[in-house]
Amino acid sequence: MRTRRDVLTRSGMGMGMLGLASLLSPNATYGDSSSSGSNPLQPKQPHFAPKAKRVVHFFLNGGPSHVDTFDPKPMLAKYAGKPLPQSYLTERKTGGALPSPFQFSKYGESGLEISELFAKTAEHADDIAVIRSMYAQVPNHEPSLMLMNCGDSIQSRPSFGSWLMYGLGTENENLPGFVAMCPGGYPIKDTANWQAGFLPGAFQGTFIDPQHREIDRLIENIRSHHASPRSQRQQLDLLRAMNDRYSADRDDPRLEARIQSFELAFRMQTEAAAVLDLSKEPKEVLDAYGDTVHGRQTLIARRMLEQGVRYVQLWHGAGQPWDHHGDIEKNLRKNSAEIDQPIAAFLKDLKQRDMLKDTLVLWGGEFGRTPVSEGGNGRDHNHYGFSVWMAGGGIRGGTVYGATDDFGFKAVEKPTSVHDLHATMLHLLGFDHERLTYRYAGRDFRLTDVHGHVIREIVS
Repeated sequence: MRTRRDVLTRSGMGMGMLGLASLLSPNATYGDSSSSGSNPLQPKQPHFAPKAKRVVHFFLNGGPSHVDTFDPKPMLAKYAGKPLPQSYLTERKTGGALPSPFQFSKYGESGLEISELFAKTAEHADDIAVIRSMYAQVPNHEPSLMLMNCGDSIQSRPSFGSWLMYGLGTENENLPGFVAMCPGGYPIKDTANWQAGFLPGAFQGTFIDPQHREIDRLIENIRSHHASPRSQRQQLDLLRAMNDRYSADRDDPRLEARIQSFELAFRMQTEAAAVLDLSKEPKEVLDAYGDTVHGRQTLIARRMLEQGVRYVQLWHGAGQPWDHHGDIEKNLRKNSAEIDQPIAAFLKDLKQRDMLKDTLVLWGGEFGRTPVSEGGNGRDHNHYGFSVWMAGGGIRGGTVYGATDDFGFKAVEKPTSVHDLHATMLHLLGFDHERLTYRYAGRDFRLTDVHGHVIREIVS
């Protein structure tokens, strides 16, 4: 099967536009589903009235420790340094119980218990629903990353953002509807987490590196240094005519998707620059988010949402710094401090703009950590039980759903799969997850495969 870059790379398009179009949809492949020539990004109606219109996913790559953040386990202090009364299988050799070095307190009218590491985020406790009974399938990063982002831990599938674009389209055709921000770049293997898979490549995520401040480095090739806007428009019109002739007797959805990438790249040159420019934000807003990489990327996310972007994923942890196998007190404190203030500012900002009510916010990683120690002061991977939280977009705030055992090792009360999480998110966005399907290779595929139940207890 050919990739998108096998099509139309000899068209004579200026390299600025070609480079940006390739960045918008790198290495996507296509299935055998038929496709009309209409714009696949045009707005569409969901199955029923949605509570949320857009999604922001704070993704903590590497696996944050739930027993140190949103799932307090005081029993660990009783067994400090000692074996737990029941045995659990861990990926590596582990020692005795490791109590959390961080203080938990109750916040808000709901009394939600949250660690001191997220004291600023905790000011919004009554907007947050914590799911403490999540579980994944394996204790390895790459498959668990794909499960959390694409719904399958074995085979590469379309990401959540791509499914959302497929179902809803975009509200602003001058910006990508699905953006992934990952400071400092990303390993090639991680691009699978914002790919379109077998969906048309127009639904691919667009990568932005928020480590930079200059527009030309935030998005490569955003401006052409070889052709004026008028010349680029003429090139695109010629390219469209050539491709219409080519596709007259062929049915290849890859071709139309590639054309849409070029058109989006052309339109983005003006509007994307404006959205990424933070200089016009009031000082108090800039101060609230903080002049840091994660402060800036979170503020950019809010600006993108205002302009109609459907799905923004904010990666924290390229290279897996949340993978705390050692010195968890120092490393977890550092990582949490980098995002606590931006997240708190973001939630406050959305509320002030009356946007939180229809913006679904998700926080979490691919799995959690063990309550027993690795190397004396670290924690190993734990897919048997961990926490995520959601806010806004129809979520019943100030609630806790499910529980792990007394030590935080395994989900025992209302175990919640990643498929359940995805089904719930799609429900809030107006979709019956069993009906949002795409025919590929003779089968109707969906994000939740053949699983998933809506967690109605956390839906307002």
